[in-house]
Amino acid sequence: MNEASRPLDTLNRSRDKRVVVELKNNKQYIGKLKAFDIHINVVLEDAEEYANSELKRKLGVVFIRGDTITVISPA
Repeated sequence: MNEASRPLDTLNRSRDKRVVVELKNNKQYIGKLKAFDIHINVVLEDAEEYANSELKRKLGVVFIRGDTITVISPA
């Protein structure tokens, strides 16, 4: 198995890096990935909330429930 074949390994390489988390409600959160679990619940630090590509608010540390997430990608 190569390195990128396991999703949690790929996510682990993004730890302490900025990521974009897109949710089912079309909101986006951009922040530094601090932690995650097997359910892809994630904790972001220095998080910002975006809607329609517009900054809505700065949130600091946030917990995002994994079953609301559609995409996680590098920022």
